[in-house]
Formats: sequence, C-alpha cells, structure tokens
Amino acid sequence: MITRLLALLFPAALIAADQVHNPSAAERFALPSSALVERENSFFKRTPLPIPDNVVMEASGILAQPGKRLLVTTRRGEIWWVDGAYDEPAHPRFTLFASGLHEPLGIIAAPKGGYYVAQRQELTRLVDTDGDGRADVFETVAKFPISGSYHEYAFGPVLAPNGNLRVTLNVAFGGATQSPVPWRGWMLEITPDGQMMPVAAGLRSPCGFMVTSHGDWFYAENQGEWVGSGRITHLEPGDFAGHPASLAWSRMPGSTVSIRPEDIRDFEKPMPEVAKELPGLKLPAVWLPHTIYGISNSGLVEDRTNGKFGPFSGQLFIGDQGQSKVMRISMEKVKGVWQGAAYAFREGFDSGIIRLAYGEEGVMFAGETARGWGSVGPAQQGLERLEWTGRMPFEIKEVRAQPDGFLLTFTEPVDRATAEKPESYSISGFSYLYHKTYGSAPVNRMSCPIRKVVVAPDGLSARLASICLREGYIHEVKAAGVRSAKGNETLVHATAYYTLNQIPDGNRIIPIEAKDAELCVAPVPPTALAATRKHPSAVPGNWVSADGDVTIILGTQPGLKFDQTLLAVKAGARVRLVFRNGDDMLHNFVLCSPGTGQSVGAAALALGLDGAAKNFIPESNDVLYHTALTLPEGSDTIFFTAPTAPGDYDYVCSFPGHAALMKGILRVEPK
Repeated sequence: MITRLLALLFPAALIAADQVHNPSAAERFALPSSALVERENSFFKRTPLPIPDNVVMEASGILAQPGKRLLVTTRRGEIWWVDGAYDEPAHPRFTLFASGLHEPLGIIAAPKGGYYVAQRQELTRLVDTDGDGRADVFETVAKFPISGSYHEYAFGPVLAPNGNLRVTLNVAFGGATQSPVPWRGWMLEITPDGQMMPVAAGLRSPCGFMVTSHGDWFYAENQGEWVGSGRITHLEPGDFAGHPASLAWSRMPGSTVSIRPEDIRDFEKPMPEVAKELPGLKLPAVWLPHTIYGISNSGLVEDRTNGKFGPFSGQLFIGDQGQSKVMRISMEKVKGVWQGAAYAFREGFDSGIIRLAYGEEGVMFAGETARGWGSVGPAQQGLERLEWTGRMPFEIKEVRAQPDGFLLTFTEPVDRATAEKPESYSISGFSYLYHKTYGSAPVNRMSCPIRKVVVAPDGLSARLASICLREGYIHEVKAAGVRSAKGNETLVHATAYYTLNQIPDGNRIIPIEAKDAELCVAPVPPTALAATRKHPSAVPGNWVSADGDVTIILGTQPGLKFDQTLLAVKAGARVRLVFRNGDDMLHNFVLCSPGTGQSVGAAALALGLDGAAKNFIPESNDVLYHTALTLPEGSDTIFFTAPTAPGDYDYVCSFPGHAALMKGILRVEPK
C-alpha cells in the first residue's frame, strides 16, 4: 500500500514528529493464558528445536523422510536437511540441501525421484544425482504467471491420487484487479510433464490445502476482501469459492468455472443467503471465527497416526500465522454436503505457524515465521515438535449435526449431574457478510435455546436439542458447565463452532412448536458508527471552528503501524483528529489513560464475537476517545478536548491482536 504523504497533502494539519518505535518481541499481540498453555502442554508437549545462529529458519514447508530426517524449505529460498529433530533433549543438526529458490512454500517427494517444490514463479523438481546431500538438478516442471505483486504466493505442491500435482495460487494485492495474470486465485492440477489444468476458482490466500485419505480436497482461506473470516472449503472441479478476482480468467480455454465477473455484485448479505441467489458459489465446510480461531489460517493436515497423536485420529489440524496456534477440525457429510466443527487445540508456539506436517511415531512438526507481519509468538522464526504425552485430555471430541440440534461426544465420560443440565450449555448462530470490503463482523447473531439434553448411558456423549438453528450458519456450541466423571475436571476447551450447511433428516427428541418461531428472530445489531461521548464524531456546538485549535492527520503503515507514534498537543486543546486507514486491514484509533494501552487491547481481544459490533472498544474508564473501526482506504474524524493533566497518553489500535504493535503516545504538554 502506498504510504500517504500527509504533510504535503494537508499542509494545515499538525504532523507531529515521528519517533522510533521498536516494541520488544514479548509485546507482540496478546499472549494466551499461561495456565491454559501449561494445561495444554501436559497433554501435547511442545518442543522448540534450537536453530543455529547462521541459519534463518523461516520454515515454509516440511517433508518427513525415512530415518527420522526432515527436509525443510524456508521462505528465504533455502532447503535444509534436519537430523536429530526427534531427539530428547532436542539437538538438531542442519545441512544445506539447496539455495537460491524464490520463496518456496512447500515440498513433497517426487515419485520418480527427487523432490517437488512450489516456488513463487514455478513448480520445480530438485534432484541430488551424485549423492553428496546437495541438489544439483533444478528442473522446471511448469511456469506460473506472475505480475510482481508481493502477494502472489504459490502454495504446494500436493500429490494427487492420480499421480498429478496440485498447487494453489494467491491473488495479487490491491490495484484494479487482484488477478492481473492468468490463474491467480485458482487451484491448478499439473501433470509430471508440465501441463496445467484449472480445477477451481475463487481462492484468495489459500495457504493450506490437502487431499484426505479418502480423496477429498480441502483448502484453508484467510480473511480479506470478499472473505468474512477464515474458513475451510471442499473443492471439486468447477467450484467457485467466493473471491471474484479469479473470474477474470473464467472464459479462458480449460476453465472449469461457469460463473462470470458480471455475476458478482456487492451483495452485503450473509454468504449462505447469497448462495441461494448465486448458483455455483461454494459455501465453506467449516468457518474459523476471526480472532478466535486465528487471523491468518495456514497449513492443513490430517491425523493419520491411528491414535499415536491422541484421540483425534482422522480429524484435521490447521495452523495460524498471526496467533501462533493450532486448531482442530472434525467433519461429516450430510445430504452430500461437507460440514463440521472447529475447536481450539494448542497455543503458545514460538512464532507464526505456516506449515504442519506429521513425522514418524505420531509426531507433528510446525514450521514458523513472523514474516514481518508479527505474531503472538515472539520469535521471528521457528521449527517445533508437538507430541502426545499419553495423558487423555478432557475435550469435546466431536460435534455432529442432529435433526433438532447437535450430538457432542467427549474423550472421557462426563459427570451426569452437570451434563444433563441445559444450563451447562449454550448455542448461538451467526454468519458473515459476503461483500467486497475486507472481512466482516459476525452478523445475524441469535440465541438457540436448548430444550432438552440426553446423556448416553456410558457418559461419552450428550445430545442437545435446541430451536432457532439455521442452515448455512455457524453455530457456537459451548459446554462450559460440563465436568468429567473422574476428577470433576472442566473441559480443556469448552467451545466448538459448527458450520451447519445441512440439517440432517431423522428422529427428533423435541417436537416442533409453533410458538418457538416467535423466539427465532435475529436481533438488530447495534449501530457501530453512532456518535457517542467517547466517539465524538460531530463538531461540538461550543467550538468556534470545526478545525478546533489543532488538526491531527494520523495514518497507518503496513506491518501493524501508525504512521506516527508520537503526537503532541497542549493541555485542554480542542483537537480535530482525522484517522485515515491506508493499510489492507481493519484499524481504529483508541486514546487511553497513561500506561493502559496494552490492558485496553487485551480487553478488546476478550470481547470475542461481540467485539465487532462494539468497534472492539471494551467498557473501560481507561478508554478516553476512539474512532470507529475503519475499513481499508476508509477514514473517520473525531473532535475532542485534550486532557487537562499533562502526561503521555497511550493510543492503540484495539482490533484484536493489533495493540501491542500498533501503538503510540499522545503527549499532552502544559499550556
């Protein structure tokens, strides 16, 4: 995004002197609960692998090899052999296999020998022909068109059951089009001799994708324009997953997609409602609520360890770059449509997770990078090992849809006294808008009252019957009041988010009541842009001029930064502050009491699904004034009187995860 030269464009504005601001690694984003991380670690042990000082291990692809060896690609263009990754204590040895590649983001073994790597501009086969441990053949299998945008990543490859290879191509960023060259935003299939065949379109940033052990293809998407939140979508030939940039090539020879650019408009409706108007729009199988289950969803893997990695065999796991954590996914097919639930799994990783891969003995490896975007994990790079300790966690193992609710199965028997109480649970539904703006707040949120609970005789499941369920909507299912039969433990993670694309047929355990329909009306969301005492968006009546005593133009920069981190005003000055968001993400400006910016940011993160409707502004006396949550290329202006007490007043962006990096000081000077 081009940085605005505000001093030239707005000569009358006060452009305060900039200050150097390099927050420590420990400040990045909001750290997870240490008690939760410690509890998670007792079941799934996390072991960081030490990296030599001369190795920049921004791991972007991991391939487990026989003999407990790993091949790891880095986004800096190198591939390393890693030996000793399974040792206890960890003492890995790194040997360079290849260098000079262009941001490789995946690696697999080639059936005819060597390895396939997806570089930014091509699919490459690498071979070590002389056995010296270094690649000496770099064979171009297929070229990918690129325009030069930093956002044109190429992910994969993944070996298809038919012996071909598949890759996913990121769209470019900004400009008149985000697919300036062919097949940006598509999944492609490539034969070993280099023939490229389009499979599906509508992808935005498909960092993670995979084929399951049953031959089904799924990909993970990142929130952005036309993408309300992170999600996992089942892809078949001809599918359109929602991002319209790729449709620029839908008339090209070989295109499998029938939707055309002119079929898309800014619908401003929940995505499941748009799908009724737009045949061919593929709904996600599982939504990952933004800021709750990640902000930059990444690598996707299936647990094929047959129980070596714990009680979740056959389920999927997905990493997240921004929040440095891993979520768990269970899926089922109902009336021919994939759907399922997302669950929290493991937090506390050293850096942002890009890749997940299973090795021998049921061990999972995580490849990590902060990439300049920042991450909850304070490190800039990382390679970590995750393994089951053998202890059984008390978890919701799986949620499955029922004709009138959901069936929750547990990893251990539940305490019947708590599990049979409807008040031990809660269910609510919501969705995300399908529109061209960046992301979406949760919309049409509605409670789904629980009418009946039936616990199985063995205590391993509970069937919840509720009303107000809606097809296509995400349903937040909480079981916070349930305890284990042994030890009266709470669930390690008590919440699941189930995407209910189809309500199954079958026997109900509650009747359909006509009066229930009166309760099933989605509430009207609060108006987030209204003028309030803390969001003073109207010129005060006692001001002589709308410009006040001073005008401040505050902008943003890529990498979660304000364009100024030190502003200065006189005590009691009348301030007109214009906040202009030139970044590609949502931001706001929140002025706080001295020294309270980080606590306000943490409180905003804790708002969860309710945060968006509140502009992520927590109820706090430490919040003095704030702008609205501002879209990319948007702006908001507020008018306020500076505090009369001199001092350094914090200002932050309170969008979840931003405050620790995106912060500054408003210095109030004596008159």
